This record gives sequence, C-alpha cells and structure tokens, in this order.
Amino acid sequence: MSLTTTYWLEHAWLGEGAEPGVVLEVEADRITAVRKGVGTPPPGAVVLRGFTIPGLANAHSHAFHRALRGTVQVGSGTFWTWRDVMYRVASRLTPESYHALARAVYAEMALAGITSVGEFHYVHHAPDGTPYADPNAMGEALIAAAADAGIRITLLDTAYLSSGFGAAPEPHQVRFSDGSADAWAERVSGLKERPGVRLGAAIHSVRAVPASQLAAVADWAREREAPLHVHLSEQTAENEACLAAHGCTPTQLLAEHGVLGARTTGVHNTHLTDEDVRLLGSSATGTCMCPTTERDLADGIGPAVALQRAGSPLSLGSDSHAVIDLLEEARAMELNERLRSRTRGHWTASALLRAATEDGHAALGWQDAGRLEAGALADFTTVTLDSIRTVGADPRLAAETAVFAATAADVTDVVVAGRPIVRAGAHATIENPAAALSEAITSLRT
Repeated sequence: MSLTTTYWLEHAWLGEGAEPGVVLEVEADRITAVRKGVGTPPPGAVVLRGFTIPGLANAHSHAFHRALRGTVQVGSGTFWTWRDVMYRVASRLTPESYHALARAVYAEMALAGITSVGEFHYVHHAPDGTPYADPNAMGEALIAAAADAGIRITLLDTAYLSSGFGAAPEPHQVRFSDGSADAWAERVSGLKERPGVRLGAAIHSVRAVPASQLAAVADWAREREAPLHVHLSEQTAENEACLAAHGCTPTQLLAEHGVLGARTTGVHNTHLTDEDVRLLGSSATGTCMCPTTERDLADGIGPAVALQRAGSPLSLGSDSHAVIDLLEEARAMELNERLRSRTRGHWTASALLRAATEDGHAALGWQDAGRLEAGALADFTTVTLDSIRTVGADPRLAAETAVFAATAADVTDVVVAGRPIVRAGAHATIENPAAALSEAITSLRT
C-alpha cells in the first residue's frame, strides 16, 4: 500500500482565483483528496508557502535551440538568417551531446515550474542522414533527459521530408528526413510509451511534408489517439509559397488532407485569414502560442483572441527558449494583444493560467494533469508571494500577481508524480544545472 503525503498550501489555484489554506492528499502519483479552508497546517504536512498552481505545461520545445540564446542576438536579420545559425548547432548534435544538453534544459524547465514538456523533435539521424544503430537514438536521448530532470515528456516525433513543397532536403536538413512518411511511421513506431512518457506525432510544416504525405502522418496519430502538432503559418513567406504551390493557405491544405481535429495543435498560427480561423476553431484544433519566440524572431502577433472565440483551445510554449518562463509566455499573450488592440483585459489571470496548465497538458495528451483535484496527477508548482517582484499584493490576487508580476525565478517548489523535484529553488537530483548547461553548450561550440 502506498503511503499518503499531506501538503498544506498557503494559497492555491483551484481553477478560479486564490484559495487560502488548501490541503492536498497525495498517494503514489495521484492527488486523492483536496480540502479547502484549512487555516493551519495539519500535523506532519509538507508546508508550501506562497501560491501553488498545477504544474506548468510547455507545449512546444526545441531543446537544442537553448544553445542559441545570446548568440543569435548579435546584429539584425530575419527568421531565415536565424535558421541558418540553428542549422549549424543542429549539425553538431550526437545522441550523447543531445542527452547532456536536453538534461540541463529540462532541469531549467523544472526550476521554472514546468512539469511536462512537448518536445517537437526532428533531429533524427547522423549529420549525413545515416540512421544510428538504434534509429530512435536521438529521441531516446530526449526521453532519458526528461527522466533525469524529473519532468514528463510528450515526444512529438516530427516528419520532416522536404526543404520546401516537395524539394529534396538541403545538406543541413538530411539528418531530419526519413525519406517518406511511411519510413517515418515505421521508425517512430519503434518508440514505446512508459511512465512519464507519451508519444505523439508532428508535421514540421506544410513546407517540409509534401501534401501527398500529410494524411499518412495524420493517420498514424489518429490510429493511436496521439497528439499531432504542426508549425502553422509562422511566416508570411510560408503562406505565399503554399498559395503558389497549391492555391490555398496552409490551414486549408491541412484541412483538405485530414490533419485538423481535436487532438491536433497548430503551433504559432500567426498569419491567418478569417477562413483559416474558422477552420481551426470549428474543428477544435488547438493553438500553441509561443510569444517570447514570436517576438524574438519578429514573426508577428497571432490572432489568439479570435482563435479562442472560434473554438480553438490555447496552450503555451517556449519554443526556441529565448527565455524559459511560462509565466512570461502567459502574460505576453495578453500584453501582445493589448499592444495590437489598444485595449486591456482580453483574458483573466485564471484563463491564462488555464492555458499554461490544463489546456497545455491536454494538448500533450496528459488529460489527467493540469488540475488540483482528486484523481489528477500529483504535479504542482509553488510561486513565492514575498519576492521583490511579488511582495505587497493582496493574497486574494495571487493569480494576478503570479501571471503579471512573477517570473520563473519566483518558483520555489515543484512536485511531479508526487515526488519533490525542486525544493526551495534548488533541483532535487541535478546538483548544478547551470554548470551542466554551460558544459553542454560549450561542447557544441568546440
């Protein structure tokens, strides 16, 4: 029989506002009971001071992009010049170096309160395109890295077959390609789910997967009831090329080939027509906004308000890891919309937290996570209310304080599957994540 651990939460988010004095009973990896209005900690309870929320879900990550931070801020350029630098880093990755880097990146995520990551994984083979002895060695490295860092992972294994609308991959892209969607499906079917690991599929973009092969990827995901993600209309150049090649927008192309649906998430969804918004919303296709990357790469501001109103659930990701801070992603979505519309208050703090927790987990196939309720996975994060950034606000406004003032540096404690992963701001199993990150990144530059 599993032992029960009792947590007393000074303040907690149970879906709306901040509740004082909440007790969670946790057995094995699940919350078994929630009690409100408990003014003092029960005997033997683990006390979490501050504001406790469900664990944050990072719905879109490219772990190796973390090595670009700072480097790509020199000079000017575009998304496409940034991509050239990214390719150079990708060319140096091996299963061993990718594990070391991702382990440190996922530890940084844990310290930021992230308990689940959706890894949009397309670096599959050796630099010359030759499969490794284990054709899933790179994906297994990412899975092992997440386990080492103590967080859940949905490995979104990505089909990347073309340099653009049927053209053969360029030399720096050959390691991404399996040659065909059928070969991709055969390889990815060798991966297995396990505790803490979900498998999903991804279409890199309509540029990178020929229209004739979109359905094969979608069918693989549908047959397994797995998440399916796709970069969608991040750049106007992609839209223009798709119109030239197929006479329709990327969203319309995906709809024609059966890609859209409730288990599908479009990442970015930035440059959409009104018809695109209608197609995404009416099919319940999700939208993952990555505001810090979208502004870093000068992509633009996606129509998140219109998408949600149309029926597209919103989630959040850190994408290129310009920063790793889901609280910043949540507030950036609101603040971006304020800049565009010149009005305030498009989402409540609770709505933004929902995007960062429950809806993000659902986009990654963890429908039993992202809520502090009986039966849910015991994944939760505590944000201090007495740092220089958060002190002074009425505790009843803890949700507003967390979303609009706190940063990843204000995360004090993280529990995943009932196990403490971060305690008092320190990672429980990786002694010095910053040093590990420095070493991993330096090795890719030498």
